[in-house]
Amino acid sequence: MIVLKGTNTIVALVPACEIEDEGKKIFYSHMGSTFGGIIVNKNSYNIKHIEEIMKKLESYCIENKFNEIILKNSSALFCKDRMDLIDYFLFKNNYNYYDELSFYVDCKKLPDDILTAFSSGRRRDYRYSLKNGFEFKKLESDTEVADFYNLLIGNLKKFNKKPVHSLDEILEFKNSRLTDIVDFYGAYHQDLMLAGTIVFKFNKQVFHTQYLASDQTKLSLFPMEFLNTNLIKIAKEQGYEYFSFGISTEEHGKVLNEGLAQFKEGFGSSYCINKTYYKKL
Repeated sequence: MIVLKGTNTIVALVPACEIEDEGKKIFYSHMGSTFGGIIVNKNSYNIKHIEEIMKKLESYCIENKFNEIILKNSSALFCKDRMDLIDYFLFKNNYNYYDELSFYVDCKKLPDDILTAFSSGRRRDYRYSLKNGFEFKKLESDTEVADFYNLLIGNLKKFNKKPVHSLDEILEFKNSRLTDIVDFYGAYHQDLMLAGTIVFKFNKQVFHTQYLASDQTKLSLFPMEFLNTNLIKIAKEQGYEYFSFGISTEEHGKVLNEGLAQFKEGFGSSYCINKTYYKKL
Protein backbone atom coordinates (compact mmCIF):
# COMPACT_ATOMS: atom_id res chain seq x y z
CA MET A 1 0.00 0.00 0.00
CA ILE A 2 1.33 3.45 -0.97
CA VAL A 3 0.06 6.76 0.46
CA LEU A 4 0.55 9.68 -1.93
CA LYS A 5 0.35 13.42 -1.44
CA GLY A 6 -0.74 15.00 -4.67
CA THR A 7 0.09 12.86 -7.69
CA ASN A 8 3.64 11.70 -7.13
CA THR A 9 4.93 12.46 -3.60
CA ILE A 10 5.14 9.29 -1.52
CA VAL A 11 4.18 10.09 2.07
CA ALA A 12 4.25 6.50 3.36
CA LEU A 13 4.19 2.92 2.27
CA VAL A 14 3.14 -0.28 3.98
CA PRO A 15 4.65 -3.48 2.54
CA ALA A 16 2.10 -6.21 3.18
CA CYS A 17 0.74 -9.58 2.20
CA GLU A 18 -2.83 -10.83 2.20
CA ILE A 19 -3.46 -14.02 4.17
CA GLU A 20 -6.50 -16.14 4.99
CA ASP A 21 -6.83 -17.55 8.50
CA GLU A 22 -9.93 -19.41 9.68
CA GLY A 23 -12.05 -17.61 7.13
CA LYS A 24 -10.64 -14.18 7.99
CA LYS A 25 -8.95 -11.96 5.42
CA ILE A 26 -5.89 -10.34 7.06
CA PHE A 27 -3.74 -7.41 5.95
CA TYR A 28 -0.34 -8.52 7.32
CA SER A 29 2.75 -6.31 7.22
CA HIS A 30 4.78 -8.39 6.74
CA MET A 31 4.74 -12.14 7.26
CA GLY A 32 7.73 -12.93 5.05
CA SER A 33 10.26 -10.46 6.47
CA THR A 34 11.93 -9.34 9.67
CA PHE A 35 9.62 -6.34 9.88
CA GLY A 36 7.12 -4.33 7.87
CA GLY A 37 4.69 -1.84 9.37
CA ILE A 38 4.22 1.78 8.39
CA ILE A 39 7.27 3.34 6.73
CA VAL A 40 7.02 7.13 6.58
CA ASN A 41 8.83 9.70 4.45
CA LYS A 42 11.13 11.66 6.77
CA ASN A 43 9.54 14.96 5.65
CA SER A 44 6.08 13.66 6.56
CA TYR A 45 6.89 12.44 10.05
CA ASN A 46 4.60 14.78 11.98
CA ILE A 47 1.24 14.66 13.75
CA LYS A 48 -0.84 15.87 10.80
CA HIS A 49 0.54 13.33 8.34
CA ILE A 50 0.70 10.32 10.68
CA GLU A 51 -2.94 10.83 11.67
CA GLU A 52 -3.97 10.99 8.01
CA ILE A 53 -1.88 7.91 7.13
CA MET A 54 -3.71 5.92 9.83
CA LYS A 55 -7.07 6.94 8.37
CA LYS A 56 -6.02 5.99 4.85
CA LEU A 57 -4.72 2.60 5.99
CA GLU A 58 -7.95 1.66 7.74
CA SER A 59 -10.12 3.03 4.91
CA TYR A 60 -8.17 0.96 2.40
CA CYS A 61 -8.53 -2.20 4.49
CA ILE A 62 -12.26 -1.70 5.09
CA GLU A 63 -12.91 -0.97 1.39
CA ASN A 64 -11.04 -4.13 0.44
CA LYS A 65 -12.96 -6.22 3.01
CA PHE A 66 -10.09 -7.10 5.33
CA ASN A 67 -11.16 -8.42 8.74
CA GLU A 68 -7.94 -7.59 10.58
CA ILE A 69 -4.76 -5.52 10.31
CA ILE A 70 -1.43 -6.82 11.64
CA LEU A 71 1.59 -4.50 11.57
CA LYS A 72 4.98 -5.97 12.47
CA ASN A 73 6.60 -2.58 12.95
CA SER A 74 10.27 -1.82 12.38
CA SER A 75 12.28 -2.26 15.55
CA ALA A 76 14.17 0.76 16.89
CA LEU A 77 17.41 -1.06 16.03
CA PHE A 78 16.69 -0.73 12.30
CA CYS A 79 15.39 2.86 12.39
CA LYS A 80 17.43 6.01 12.01
CA ASP A 81 14.71 7.94 13.85
CA ARG A 82 12.47 6.94 16.75
CA MET A 83 9.03 5.42 16.12
CA ASP A 84 7.28 6.99 19.11
CA LEU A 85 4.81 9.06 17.11
CA ILE A 86 3.61 6.06 15.13
CA ASP A 87 3.39 4.01 18.33
CA TYR A 88 1.27 6.71 19.92
CA PHE A 89 -1.19 6.96 17.04
CA LEU A 90 -1.56 3.18 16.88
CA PHE A 91 -2.42 3.26 20.59
CA LYS A 92 -4.78 6.20 19.99
CA ASN A 93 -6.55 4.25 17.25
CA ASN A 94 -7.19 1.27 19.53
CA TYR A 95 -4.58 -1.17 18.26
CA ASN A 96 -3.46 -3.93 20.59
CA TYR A 97 0.13 -5.14 20.52
CA TYR A 98 2.51 -7.84 21.68
CA ASP A 99 6.24 -7.64 22.33
CA GLU A 100 9.01 -9.97 21.20
CA LEU A 101 12.48 -9.86 22.72
CA SER A 102 15.34 -9.42 20.27
CA PHE A 103 19.10 -9.62 20.87
CA TYR A 104 21.91 -7.61 19.33
CA VAL A 105 25.58 -6.80 19.83
CA ASP A 106 26.64 -3.14 19.80
CA CYS A 107 29.68 -3.31 17.52
CA LYS A 108 30.65 0.27 18.39
CA LYS A 109 31.37 -0.83 21.96
CA LEU A 110 33.26 -4.01 21.12
CA PRO A 111 36.97 -4.07 22.04
CA ASP A 112 39.52 -5.10 19.41
CA ASP A 113 39.66 -8.52 21.05
CA ILE A 114 35.93 -9.24 20.85
CA LEU A 115 36.25 -12.39 22.96
CA THR A 116 36.73 -10.23 26.05
CA ALA A 117 33.11 -9.07 25.65
CA PHE A 118 31.83 -12.68 25.70
CA SER A 119 30.88 -14.70 28.75
CA SER A 120 33.46 -17.16 30.04
CA GLY A 121 31.33 -20.03 28.68
CA ARG A 122 31.20 -18.60 25.14
CA ARG A 123 34.96 -17.92 25.19
CA ARG A 124 35.63 -21.50 26.29
CA ASP A 125 33.30 -23.00 23.66
CA TYR A 126 34.80 -20.90 20.86
CA ARG A 127 38.30 -22.03 21.82
CA TYR A 128 37.11 -25.64 21.77
CA SER A 129 35.71 -25.05 18.27
CA LEU A 130 39.15 -23.88 17.10
CA LYS A 131 40.66 -27.16 18.26
CA ASN A 132 38.13 -28.99 16.08
CA GLY A 133 39.54 -27.48 12.89
CA PHE A 134 36.57 -25.51 11.58
CA GLU A 135 36.73 -23.39 8.42
CA PHE A 136 34.65 -20.19 8.13
CA LYS A 137 33.46 -19.62 4.59
CA LYS A 138 31.29 -17.22 2.58
CA LEU A 139 28.89 -19.26 0.43
CA GLU A 140 29.23 -18.20 -3.20
CA SER A 141 27.62 -20.91 -5.33
CA ASP A 142 23.98 -21.99 -5.59
CA THR A 143 25.08 -25.49 -4.56
CA GLU A 144 26.58 -24.17 -1.32
CA VAL A 145 23.40 -22.22 -0.57
CA ALA A 146 21.34 -25.35 -1.29
CA ASP A 147 23.54 -27.25 1.20
CA PHE A 148 22.78 -24.57 3.77
CA TYR A 149 19.05 -24.81 3.02
CA ASN A 150 19.10 -28.59 3.56
CA LEU A 151 20.89 -28.00 6.87
CA LEU A 152 18.18 -25.47 7.80
CA ILE A 153 15.36 -27.89 6.99
CA GLY A 154 16.98 -30.55 9.18
CA ASN A 155 17.46 -28.03 12.00
CA LEU A 156 13.85 -26.81 11.93
CA LYS A 157 12.42 -30.32 11.64
CA LYS A 158 13.48 -30.89 15.25
CA PHE A 159 11.04 -28.13 16.24
CA ASN A 160 8.30 -29.23 13.78
CA LYS A 161 8.80 -26.06 11.71
CA LYS A 162 9.61 -25.20 8.11
CA PRO A 163 11.44 -22.21 6.59
CA VAL A 164 9.18 -19.31 5.62
CA HIS A 165 11.03 -19.06 2.28
CA SER A 166 11.57 -21.77 -0.33
CA LEU A 167 15.00 -22.57 -1.74
CA ASP A 168 13.99 -20.93 -5.04
CA GLU A 169 13.08 -17.71 -3.20
CA ILE A 170 16.38 -17.69 -1.30
CA LEU A 171 18.34 -18.25 -4.51
CA GLU A 172 16.35 -15.40 -6.05
CA PHE A 173 17.50 -13.18 -3.16
CA LYS A 174 21.10 -14.21 -3.87
CA ASN A 175 21.10 -13.95 -7.65
CA SER A 176 18.70 -11.14 -8.55
CA ARG A 177 16.45 -9.44 -6.01
CA LEU A 178 18.74 -8.72 -3.06
CA THR A 179 22.25 -9.20 -4.40
CA ASP A 180 23.65 -6.12 -2.64
CA ILE A 181 22.23 -6.77 0.81
CA VAL A 182 22.23 -10.56 1.27
CA ASP A 183 25.24 -12.79 2.03
CA PHE A 184 25.51 -16.42 3.10
CA TYR A 185 28.08 -17.93 5.49
CA GLY A 186 28.91 -21.39 6.74
CA ALA A 187 31.11 -23.20 9.26
CA TYR A 188 32.72 -26.31 7.79
CA HIS A 189 34.23 -29.32 9.53
CA GLN A 190 36.12 -31.79 7.32
CA ASP A 191 34.48 -30.22 4.23
CA LEU A 192 30.97 -30.67 5.67
CA MET A 193 28.83 -27.65 6.58
CA LEU A 194 27.77 -27.94 10.22
CA ALA A 195 26.35 -24.42 10.69
CA GLY A 196 25.22 -21.60 8.44
CA THR A 197 23.15 -18.45 8.09
CA ILE A 198 21.78 -15.77 5.80
CA VAL A 199 22.91 -12.22 6.58
CA PHE A 200 20.89 -9.15 5.64
CA LYS A 201 22.96 -5.94 5.57
CA PHE A 202 21.08 -2.71 6.32
CA ASN A 203 22.94 0.44 5.23
CA LYS A 204 26.05 -0.13 7.39
CA GLN A 205 23.71 0.06 10.35
CA VAL A 206 22.61 -3.51 11.07
CA PHE A 207 24.24 -6.83 10.19
CA HIS A 208 21.23 -9.10 10.71
CA THR A 209 21.36 -12.91 10.86
CA GLN A 210 18.37 -14.85 9.57
CA TYR A 211 17.90 -18.61 9.72
CA LEU A 212 20.86 -19.46 11.94
CA ALA A 213 21.05 -23.24 11.60
CA SER A 214 23.32 -26.06 12.72
CA ASP A 215 23.61 -29.84 12.53
CA GLN A 216 21.94 -30.87 15.77
CA THR A 217 23.98 -34.09 15.95
CA LYS A 218 27.30 -32.18 16.00
CA LEU A 219 26.71 -29.55 18.68
CA SER A 220 29.51 -31.00 20.81
CA LEU A 221 31.96 -29.59 18.23
CA PHE A 222 30.58 -26.05 18.89
CA PRO A 223 29.83 -25.05 15.27
CA MET A 224 27.48 -22.22 16.26
CA GLU A 225 29.99 -20.65 18.62
CA PHE A 226 32.54 -20.71 15.80
CA LEU A 227 30.10 -19.30 13.23
CA ASN A 228 28.71 -16.49 15.39
CA THR A 229 32.11 -15.33 16.61
CA ASN A 230 33.33 -14.99 13.03
CA LEU A 231 30.13 -13.22 11.96
CA ILE A 232 30.51 -10.67 14.76
CA LYS A 233 34.13 -10.11 13.74
CA ILE A 234 33.04 -9.40 10.15
CA ALA A 235 30.27 -7.02 11.26
CA LYS A 236 32.77 -5.04 13.33
CA GLU A 237 35.47 -5.05 10.64
CA GLN A 238 33.01 -3.88 7.98
CA GLY A 239 31.86 -0.95 10.11
CA TYR A 240 28.33 -2.01 11.05
CA GLU A 241 26.85 -0.42 14.17
CA TYR A 242 24.94 -3.49 15.30
CA PHE A 243 25.05 -7.25 14.90
CA SER A 244 21.50 -8.60 15.16
CA PHE A 245 20.62 -12.12 16.34
CA GLY A 246 16.85 -11.58 16.03
CA ILE A 247 14.16 -12.70 18.45
CA SER A 248 14.23 -15.54 20.98
CA THR A 249 10.52 -15.63 21.78
CA GLU A 250 7.61 -17.78 20.64
CA GLU A 251 3.81 -17.67 20.75
CA HIS A 252 3.62 -13.92 20.12
CA GLY A 253 6.24 -13.15 22.73
CA LYS A 254 4.61 -14.98 25.63
CA VAL A 255 7.22 -17.77 25.68
CA LEU A 256 10.90 -16.95 26.06
CA ASN A 257 13.25 -19.61 24.71
CA GLU A 258 15.58 -19.28 27.68
CA GLY A 259 18.26 -21.62 26.38
CA LEU A 260 18.52 -19.74 23.09
CA ALA A 261 18.31 -16.37 24.86
CA GLN A 262 21.13 -17.23 27.24
CA PHE A 263 23.21 -18.56 24.34
CA LYS A 264 22.88 -15.17 22.60
CA GLU A 265 23.55 -13.28 25.84
CA GLY A 266 26.89 -15.06 26.03
CA PHE A 267 28.14 -13.08 23.02
CA GLY A 268 27.77 -9.80 24.91
CA SER A 269 24.27 -9.06 23.63
CA SER A 270 21.94 -6.23 24.53
CA TYR A 271 18.16 -6.29 24.17
CA CYS A 272 15.47 -4.51 22.18
CA ILE A 273 11.73 -4.96 21.76
CA ASN A 274 9.98 -5.76 18.49
CA LYS A 275 6.35 -4.60 18.60
CA THR A 276 3.56 -6.12 16.52
CA TYR A 277 0.27 -4.20 16.45
CA TYR A 278 -3.08 -5.71 15.50
CA LYS A 279 -6.68 -4.58 15.20
CA LYS A 280 -9.94 -6.26 14.18
CA LEU A 281 -12.06 -4.22 11.76
